Parts: sequence; structure tokens; C-alpha cells
Amino acid sequence: MATILTHPIIPLTCGLLLGRQRISWQLLVLGMLCAILPDLDVISFKLGIAYESAFGHRGFSHSLLMAAMVATIACVFHTQLASSRLRVWLFIAFSTASHGMLDALTTGGLGVEFFWPLTEERYFFPWQFIKVSPIGVNRFLTARGWQVMQSELLTVWLPCTLLLLAVKLITYFNSFRKPS
Repeated sequence: MATILTHPIIPLTCGLLLGRQRISWQLLVLGMLCAILPDLDVISFKLGIAYESAFGHRGFSHSLLMAAMVATIACVFHTQLASSRLRVWLFIAFSTASHGMLDALTTGGLGVEFFWPLTEERYFFPWQFIKVSPIGVNRFLTARGWQVMQSELLTVWLPCTLLLLAVKLITYFNSFRKPS
């Protein structure tokens, strides 16, 4: 899996690109939390549920159906999120689904059950360039954990930062253009 520190970067980048007019700070924070939410399935280890089970790690909680369900529930709070139901649904569904997408780019694990309950087949993307993170704080705070963070900084954080800077610079310089 990608780390709990990296999962929120995708909705943060998306929210900053879209701007405060479209994504309120409340919706942005919820999106960042929803990007972490699927990893609550690690409690399955403590409950004796096998990793490869549909209810194990990277199982149903990482599915597109789960992302849709979380987004649907979030719509109830659209007023508090200062946004329309549609915008809340789209942003929260994307934010939650982004978790599985990042995990499918990692170099380890059993893959992601994107299409649960239609199938329990697990998938990786053809490109797997994010080093898989060790599960647990004690295992993460090691040399291997630092290698994982370096991998994520290079393959997720840096591209998101460069994309954000490029769009902001283009917008800034376009503001100086005279209308024709």
C-alpha cells in the first residue's frame, strides 16, 4: 500500500487545482480523509481475517462500489460541505477511489479488488513504481519505511507538486494577456 501520508495528496492536489470556488475547504478536508479511509481494513488482521479474503486488506474497502457508497453518504452533508450534492459525490467518490488506484501502483501485496462484489479478483496496474509500504508504525519507522517515503516523494508528491505549479504559473501568466 502507499502510506497514509501520501493518499491525501491526490485529493489535495485536485482540490487545489479546482480552486476554493469549486471545492470548499470542508469538502477538501473530507476528501483527504476519505482517501485514507479504505486502509481502516487493516483491523481485519487483528480480527483474524485473511489478507486474501474479500474482507481483508485491499478487499471490498478498496472497491469502486465502496467509493460510491462513501460518496453517497457524504451527499447528506452537502450543505455543511458548502457544495452541491453532485460536486460532493464526484469529489468524494474520486478521493476514496484514488486510494485503490495508488495501491494498484505499488510493488507488492495481493492487488486491489476494484470490482467487488462482481468479482473478488485483485488487480495491479501495468506500472508498479511505488514501493509497497510496510504495515504498522513500528515497521514503517525503519530504513525500509524511509525507502518507501522516498519512492512516494519521487513518484507521487513531486509530480503532483509540479502539476500544481505548472497550472498555477500558466494561470498567472495568462492573467497578463490582453483580450483580443
